[in-house]
Amino acid sequence: MNKIILVVVVTFSFVFITSCYEHFPLDQDITRTQNTFLNQDSVKVEFPKIIKDKITLMAMVYTHCPDICPMTTHNMQLVQRRLPDDLKDKVKFVVISFDPNRDTPAVLKKFAEIRDITFDNWTFLTGDNQNTKEVMLKFDVKAIPADSSYDENGELSYSIIHTDRISLIDQDGRLRSNYKGSTANLDMILEDIKYLGE
Repeated sequence: MNKIILVVVVTFSFVFITSCYEHFPLDQDITRTQNTFLNQDSVKVEFPKIIKDKITLMAMVYTHCPDICPMTTHNMQLVQRRLPDDLKDKVKFVVISFDPNRDTPAVLKKFAEIRDITFDNWTFLTGDNQNTKEVMLKFDVKAIPADSSYDENGELSYSIIHTDRISLIDQDGRLRSNYKGSTANLDMILEDIKYLGE
């Protein structure tokens, strides 16, 4: 009898673990190290401490991006608009710049405001090169400067080839899934958020 119970328990555990893995392809703890950033109001914060106990959609962008980054940010907005009422306060949206030399807190705030993004559950972050690179490594985000030129004021202008991604982080600070940011399947993201919110 004990053997039968043991077999049932082991089988159930295997099915449960397998089904979780099938739903979420990733299970990476991102809380082991904290990185210091400034938010859009120039307030120093620790990431991922600021998303503790929240389901989080996160993207790394740069504000001079002509296409992918605005599309990624817009897709995150569309997800926010489609959230069921019982999840609206449980989900946080975080955008981190991988171009901190140009993306100051004021620049990020303007980037958000012209898109009618409010900061009740959105946070925009910028930091020094070291903290930025550490988070990029943690989330496997690549960003390589491409064409560069100088404008009429002698300011260096450049574009960046980068990873196109939105990441889903659960309430325990574990990276659970990545989606292509600019062409994200919004239904899939919403389904995954609802799964975490159950």
